[in-house]
This record gives sequence, structure tokens and C-alpha cells, in this order.
Amino acid sequence: MAIGLYIIGDEILSGRRQDGHFAKVRALLGERGLQLAWVSYLGDERERLIDAFRRSLATDDIVFSCGGIGVTPDDHTRQAAAAALGVGCVLHPEAEAEIRARFGAETTENRLRLGEFPAGCAIIPNPFNRIPGFSCGHHHFVPGFPEMAWPMIEWLLDNPYRDLHHTSAWRESSVYVPNAHESRLLDMMEAIEREHGVAVFSLPSFGNAERAYPHIELGAKGEPAKVAAAMAAMRHELMLRGLTVQDAADR
Repeated sequence: MAIGLYIIGDEILSGRRQDGHFAKVRALLGERGLQLAWVSYLGDERERLIDAFRRSLATDDIVFSCGGIGVTPDDHTRQAAAAALGVGCVLHPEAEAEIRARFGAETTENRLRLGEFPAGCAIIPNPFNRIPGFSCGHHHFVPGFPEMAWPMIEWLLDNPYRDLHHTSAWRESSVYVPNAHESRLLDMMEAIEREHGVAVFSLPSFGNAERAYPHIELGAKGEPAKVAAAMAAMRHELMLRGLTVQDAADR
């Protein structure tokens, strides 16, 4: 099952807030031997959200969606998810119980609207303030606030998806090659990918803070044994071509 991530909010696209969800979710997955297949940034536009949710709901992907589940006029995620599913939004009884427990005598109709989710969904517990998110199959919707979203995603990973942890071995390894040219290494990259059954990648740079000179980061990713063999072949071929090889950290 591929894993995807929606990051929703005009404030992210406009730069009023900086996104932290991508890096954090990637880290949470990595700790469990999992990885992201795709990430999509979306603004607060209901029709665009509906279209995106319809497309991802038609797959078997596990999808985490951060943002837009409040009740202010710029929040459209709950309604868009319902429309994509072809159902209405209703007050979830477990969400209502959580909201009433959180606010007590100060519970209002507007606060109860926070528990109106697409019909047939399940709630996601929120340890920060008890206002839950919701799950529709393998699509999971949490708030945009990191303090809430990240523990909720972690709970999902460690409960319904615990059986997926470290189920497939995966490795990414690379080397730095100073003053190399991609066009002169294409034949090598294609041959290694073909012969070793790995995905080969190339990341050229004109120089950065770590390495001030032009270089290419060349690497392979896939099953650990295949990656090890591919990288050995790559190092050997690079040295035969008279190029310097510098180590890079494995992932």
C-alpha cells in the first residue's frame, strides 16, 4: 500500500506559515520502516479538494490529510471529503462525546460542528485537546496544527497500521562524484539499473555550503542486497572512468 500526504491551507501556499508536516511525517514513517509515495499541497478551494479526494479515494493508498477540518469559512476539508464520498456531514456520536467532555457546560452548537464528519467515518483521537479528526477507510484527516496532527498520525501508524512496520527491507545509498557530467554517465546508470534491479538516481549540483565545487550525487535505492551490489558496481565503474568517489550517508 502506497502512502500519500495532503497538506492543505492557503496559508501554506501564500507563505504566511511554513510547512512542517512533510518533514515530520516522512520522519515518523521512516522510524517505522515506511516511506511516502507522494505529497500534494492544496489550497482552501472546495472543488479542487473534492477532485483530489475523489482521485485518491479511488486507490488503495493510505492517505494522511493535514488541515482544513475546522468550522471557519476557509475550512472545506470535511465537506470536500463528504462530497467526494457521496455522503453528507453528520455529527459523529463519539466526536460529540469528546467535545462535550472537553467543554462541559460551555459546549455550543458551533463547537459541536467540529464533530460533523462524513457519514460512516471513524474518529481519530486527539490527545492535545480532545477535538477528534476522522478516518474514511484508509484516508485520515487531522488538523493543520502540528501539536495535534503529529500525535494523531503517530497514533494511526502505531495502531491500525502497526502490522506494516518494517515489513519490507529498503535502502538508499549514494556517493558524491566531483566535477562529473550526467550525460557522460547515462550509459552506466542505465546499465546498473537494468542489471541490478534497483532505481538509480542522479542529483547534480553547481556547489553548495557542504561542497563548494560542482558535483553529482549518484545513488541507488531498493532492496538492501541489490543496492549494495549496485553501489559496488557503480564505484568500480566510476573509478575505471578516472572519477573521484566520495562517501555519502546511507538512508
